[in-house]
Amino acid sequence: MSIYEAIKADHKTHRDLLAQIADTEGDSEERRKAWAEFFRDVKSHAAAEEETFYSKLMSKTWGQDAARHSVEEHAEMDDLMEELQEMDMSSPGWLNKFNKLKHDYEHHMDEEEDEVFGRAREVIPEDEIDGYGTRFKDRKAEELKLVDKKRADQLED
Repeated sequence: MSIYEAIKADHKTHRDLLAQIADTEGDSEERRKAWAEFFRDVKSHAAAEEETFYSKLMSKTWGQDAARHSVEEHAEMDDLMEELQEMDMSSPGWLNKFNKLKHDYEHHMDEEEDEVFGRAREVIPEDEIDGYGTRFKDRKAEELKLVDKKRADQLED
């Protein structure tokens, strides 16, 4: 599986979870479960993506701007996700903030798939990025184990 296919597969999962969450109401078990899955998967996805795909893209001059832009968007969405994690899911404020996250993240995924992947294919030869799909998935699995620890460390700072 290529890095592009691996990331797109995660994006499909994330789009499905966003739609599931949007279809829930209040502080329901269904919303809590979908949110917890989304939160952990996106956190591990973003970290793995930055450590494998974006680090490779940044090593190429023409890929640096695209990579920096996406990493900046990751940070903004991470902040929103942390705010949502601390809020009451039944409050109108939670839903408003979730809708902003959903809009921003869907835009980010579309931009990544439509523009960043195109740029990456131009600047990173296929033989150089061969195997990065596996590296991404392995790193994501490691990051998934670290989500709670990293969050605790961040909250201490």
